[in-house]
Amino acid sequence: MDVTSSETRHQLCRIGVLISGRGSNMLALADAVRDGRILKAEIAIVISDQSGAAGLHHAAERGLETLAIERRQRAREEHEREIIAALGARGVDLVCLAGYMRLLSPLFIEAYRGRVLNIHPSLLPAFPGLDAQQQALHYGAKVSGCTVHFVDEMLDGGPVITQRVVPVHDDDTEETLSARILIEEHQAYPEAVERVVRGDYKIFGRRVIYLYER
Repeated sequence: MDVTSSETRHQLCRIGVLISGRGSNMLALADAVRDGRILKAEIAIVISDQSGAAGLHHAAERGLETLAIERRQRAREEHEREIIAALGARGVDLVCLAGYMRLLSPLFIEAYRGRVLNIHPSLLPAFPGLDAQQQALHYGAKVSGCTVHFVDEMLDGGPVITQRVVPVHDDDTEETLSARILIEEHQAYPEAVERVVRGDYKIFGRRVIYLYER
């Protein structure tokens, strides 16, 4: 099935960012919007499921609206309904996961079908889930990297928008490899979001095809 992306918007695309921790990729997106590397977009809200997340403080310092919606031992869908309501109240068009450490339910996926992005620190489909860098080192991989993808019901399994390759050195630790991958994440995520906001792609099955190269 050929699924065509939404047409390029004439108004600002309103982005909601979900975080759980320090939010470094959220800040990379905020910088890209501020600097004009993501055109016709604004970050409408930064939401965390952890009230003490450092990323909320960093976002507030940038003048972004922030909101903590804690799980409080609630069922996933009950928690997500509150998040969906907060996103909807702010007219969010696109949701970007930036270190959000909870799997989204089908309820959330359906509410924002084709409009949720995630970044993962491996070259998917290799090493999905937690501790991807540790998985790469344990497996003896010679290269790793990061992947920006659309989010669907599969764990780290949606169509790939872009990837960046990072070599794995013989003396790498999980920390050194993670740091090198993170540098590429901060470049790849804004580039992917900019393409999606522009709408210059189509999805054929699992393949994201660019309509033109920059």
